[in-house]
Amino acid sequence: MSVWSQILFQESASPIMQLLSLFHDYTLSIIVFIVIFVMGVSLSMISNRFISDFPVVTMVEVVWTVVPIIILFMVVVPSLQILYFMEENDSYLTLKVTGHQWYWSYELADVDLEFDSYMLGSHQLGEYRLLDVDHRVVLPINKELRALITSGDVLHCWSLPSLSVKADAVPGRLNQVYFNILRSSLIYGQCSEICGANHSFMPISVEGLSLGQFLGWCNADTPDV
Repeated sequence: MSVWSQILFQESASPIMQLLSLFHDYTLSIIVFIVIFVMGVSLSMISNRFISDFPVVTMVEVVWTVVPIIILFMVVVPSLQILYFMEENDSYLTLKVTGHQWYWSYELADVDLEFDSYMLGSHQLGEYRLLDVDHRVVLPINKELRALITSGDVLHCWSLPSLSVKADAVPGRLNQVYFNILRSSLIYGQCSEICGANHSFMPISVEGLSLGQFLGWCNADTPDV
């Protein structure tokens, strides 16, 4: 069943996604103000009151030159701050992600762990159809994490909207992203690059656990859902 909250971003699960959500609301409020102002000016001009109220054309030209510059600074400063926070950090753990037609392979070299992740079939449906996988990626929360993303065949895209992560998996190339999971959570994503006939059947499932639970998962014989 559709709900109104589905028109908004997914619930933020990382500090960067929280900043991006706030930035979205902030810029949207600026856009709404601009639209209302321009509509008001347009209606005044149509009713011929604008010219009589503002006989000094020079002042009008100054205003419509200076105000956009101020608005640009209001948008640029917070966006540059977010870009700075998204840059390279000292990571606690590195996850290597490899896209295949049509599944994902994961490697945690720091804990000597490697496995494939396939979508659950219709006969073993999980919590969400077309999103659950047989082997989830388990990662520690409140730690700086790095993902190295590549592909073994064609273009794929490792996308987790609630973590503000979206990077192309390109054959012969490593793309690098950083993220931090805020709390224990189960995060879903999908390949967002059209990679072939079964493009929509290679979901991503990441589970954030406490450090102790993560180490226990790493010591298990086989990564489990």
